[in-house]
Amino acid sequence: MGSVFTTLDLVIFFCSVFGAMVVGIFVSRRDGRSSEDYFLAGRKTRWWGVAASIYGSNVSANHLIGMLGAGFAIGFAQSHFELGAIAGLLLLCYGFLPVYRRLGLFTLSDYLGQRYDDRSRLLYAVVIIVIMAFVQMVPGLYIGARSICVLLEGDAVQSVVVDGRSELHVSTGYYAFFVIALAIIAASYTIVGGLRAVIVTDVIQSLLLLAAGLGVAFMTFAEIGGWDAMMELDRQAAVGKMHLYLPSDHPDLPWTGVLSGLMFLHFFYWGTNQFIVQRALSARSDVEARRGIIVAGFLKMLIPFFSIATGIAAFYLFRERMPEREIAQDTAFPELVKMVIPVGFGIVGVIAAGVIGAILSSVDSMMNSAATVFTLDIYKKYINPDADEQKIVSVGRWTIVVSVALAAILAILVLDPNSKANFFLQIVSYQSYLVPGILIAFFMGMFWSRSTPTAGFVTILGGVVFSILVNLVYEWRTETALNTFHRVFFVCLLCVVAHVCVSLVTARVSSKEKLTWAALGGHAPGVFRRLVFLGILTVAIFAALAWLVVGDVLAPAIGGLIAAAWIFLLFFRAAVTYLQREGVDPIGPIAVLGQDRLWAGVLSGLAIFIMFYYR
Repeated sequence: MGSVFTTLDLVIFFCSVFGAMVVGIFVSRRDGRSSEDYFLAGRKTRWWGVAASIYGSNVSANHLIGMLGAGFAIGFAQSHFELGAIAGLLLLCYGFLPVYRRLGLFTLSDYLGQRYDDRSRLLYAVVIIVIMAFVQMVPGLYIGARSICVLLEGDAVQSVVVDGRSELHVSTGYYAFFVIALAIIAASYTIVGGLRAVIVTDVIQSLLLLAAGLGVAFMTFAEIGGWDAMMELDRQAAVGKMHLYLPSDHPDLPWTGVLSGLMFLHFFYWGTNQFIVQRALSARSDVEARRGIIVAGFLKMLIPFFSIATGIAAFYLFRERMPEREIAQDTAFPELVKMVIPVGFGIVGVIAAGVIGAILSSVDSMMNSAATVFTLDIYKKYINPDADEQKIVSVGRWTIVVSVALAAILAILVLDPNSKANFFLQIVSYQSYLVPGILIAFFMGMFWSRSTPTAGFVTILGGVVFSILVNLVYEWRTETALNTFHRVFFVCLLCVVAHVCVSLVTARVSSKEKLTWAALGGHAPGVFRRLVFLGILTVAIFAALAWLVVGDVLAPAIGGLIAAAWIFLLFFRAAVTYLQREGVDPIGPIAVLGQDRLWAGVLSGLAIFIMFYYR
C-alpha cells in the first residue's frame, strides 16, 4: 500500500469512513416514509446539524486540498473565497431564508415558480441539476481519487522526469478505481437514508475534516518554525504570498474582481443554491436555522488559516527541502502530509479519513439535492403529477443512482488525474457562466415587487447568454481573456437592466407581487430603503478607511478595528431592536447575548478586520 500508511492508519481510516456510513444508515432507518422525511429530514434538524451540514457540504476536498493548493500557488488572496462568504451567509440568514421558510418550500425552484411562473422554475431546476451533478460532483470525485493515489504511493503513482525535474504521475487505473469507490460509498447511505443520513454523516465528517485540517496545519507550522517564521520568510521573498489583495490586472484574483464579481457569486452560492439552502430549510425553527448558519460562518473563518496559510507555509517548506521537485497545486496537500506527519501513530489515518469525509460530505449533499430538485420540480410537476409519497421517494433514490453513475463516468473519462491547472478556480469559472441570471432573478423578485413573470424567465436565460457574449466581445476587442469575476460583475449589471426593462413592459400579476421579503416578513414601509442607505454608507466608510490604510495614514490594524466596530454596532442595534419588537423587557446582557444578530455582528466584524489587516 505504500510507506505512508501503517496498519494502525488503515484501521483508523476504514473504521472512520465506514463507521460514518453505518451510523448514517442506522439513525435514518425509520425515515423515508414521506418526501418531507427523505428530502428535508422531517424539518427537525437542530442548529448544530444545520451548521455541520452546511460546513461539510461546502468545505469538501475542494477546500481542504484545493484551497491549500491555491494558497501554495497564489497566496493568501485565495481567502476572499471564505471572507466574502460571510456576506452571503448573512444575506441568506436575514434576507432570503425568512421568505423560503415562510412559504414552506422544499426547493428554491418552487419559489421561482410561485414568484414568477413555471418557466423560471423549470429553467432553475435544469441549471442547478447541471451544476450539482456535473460542475461540482464530478470534480469532487476527481480531487478525492487523485489525493488518495498520491497518499498511497506504491503502484498508484510513479515518478517521472520532465524538463529535468521530478514529478509524480497518478496511475489512471487506480484513479478510476477510487472514483468508483467514493461514488459507491457516498451513494449507499444517501440512497437509503435521505437528508437525515446526509446531515448525521456530515456532522461526523466535519469533525474529521477539522481534525485533518488543523492537524496538518499544526504539524506544518511546527516544521517551519511557527507562524512568525513563515511571515518572516514571506517578508524576505521577492513577491510575498501573505497579501490579501492582488493587482487589478492579476489573471486569477484581481482585487477589483474579488470585491465585485466574486461577491455576487457568494450571494448566489449561499442564498440561492439548493444544496446549501436545503440544510437550513430542514431546521426545526427559524431560530435554529439562523444559529446554524452563523456557526457555519465561524467555522468558515478557520479555513484561511488552517488551509490557505498552510499552503503558503508548504510553498516555503518545499522550496527549502525539495528544490528539484515540481509540485502540482492539487498534490501539495498529500505531499505535505507525507513530509510533516509522523508515521506510525495513526495520524495519517485520521487525516486520510478527514480528506475522504470532506469529499463524501459534499458529494452526498449534491446527490440528495439534485434528487430533490429533479423529483419534485420535474418528475412530480411534469411527468407524474399524481405520484404518491412512496413513488416520489423511490424516484429520488433512482435519481441519486443515475446522477452519481454519470458523475463517476465523467470524472474518469473527462478529467486528467495529472492536470496542473488551478482546480478550484476552474470550477468557479465553469459555474460562473450559469449563475448570474439566477441570482438577479431571486434578488429582484425578493426585493422588488414590480418584477414580472416574463422578466424572471428572461433574466435567468439572459444570464447565460450575456456571459457568453460578454466574453466573446471582450476577447474580440482586446485579444485577451476577461477575468471571471469581472465578467460576472458586468453580466449581473446587464441582468438587472434587462430585468427592469422587461418588467416595465410586461404584464404585472398582483398576487405574485406579495411574495417579497417586505410583504412576507411583515416589515414596516421604508425598512428596505433604510437598509440600502446603511449599506451604501457602510461601503463608503470602508472605502474611506481603505484609502487611509493604503496611503499609510492609518495602520491596517487600526483601520480594521474601526471597520469591525462599525459593522458590529449595526448588528448590535439590530439585535436590540428585534428584542424590543418581540416585547422582551428588560433587555439585559443575557437576552442580548442570546440573540443571533449579535453573533452575526461578531462574525462580520472578524471578517472585516482580517480584510483590512492582511492588506
